[in-house]
Amino acid sequence: MAEILAVCRVEQLLPDSGIGVTAIDKRPANRRLRVRRLGLFGDVQADRKHHGGPSKALYAYAEEDAAVWAGKLDRPIPAGLFGENLRTAGLDVNGAEIGERWAIGDELIVEVTCPREPCATFQRRMREPQWVKRFTEEGRPGAYLSVVKSGSVGAGDAVRVVSRPGHGVTVASWFSGADAAQTLALEAAEADGRVRLAREMREAIASLRKRGLLVLDK
Repeated sequence: MAEILAVCRVEQLLPDSGIGVTAIDKRPANRRLRVRRLGLFGDVQADRKHHGGPSKALYAYAEEDAAVWAGKLDRPIPAGLFGENLRTAGLDVNGAEIGERWAIGDELIVEVTCPREPCATFQRRMREPQWVKRFTEEGRPGAYLSVVKSGSVGAGDAVRVVSRPGHGVTVASWFSGADAAQTLALEAAEADGRVRLAREMREAIASLRKRGLLVLDK
């Protein structure tokens, strides 16, 4: 059974040499927390240009992927270390399709919107050489989520996949190889009402198109 292992929110704002202050220090809460349109009760984002907002209300990362990193780095990867709000188990977070919906517990429904893009703040947090490059190459980004239906969430809550758009574009496939074929699949799914792309996905597609990278191979 897929479940939530930990629900994490900001413990403290920390000084950051790049952006001044960061809210990446997330740690497990010891009680259930309410989730609304902009995320967990009591959680904040310091860099709101790149984090937070309706399409990045929550960030989920799988225990299975954290275990891979623990082995590679020879150090524990406790819940919240990657700045995630939800540490999951038994759920293929990176294999989730863009627009896939999960029911969490008895109330909460969320939608997968886009993969996490690693940043310099994340690298400073991890204190690992070339962390952004390594995280990118590993292809285990975790997923940002929007809130479809508000509710509460706590450790031990079951997670169920309640719908998949069927376009085949997953968090991992887009993160590691966004291309013309995937873009066409997403745009076709949006055109027939199976998915509504988040602003971040639209901006990514626009950037690819501007750079001339959305040309199908003949």
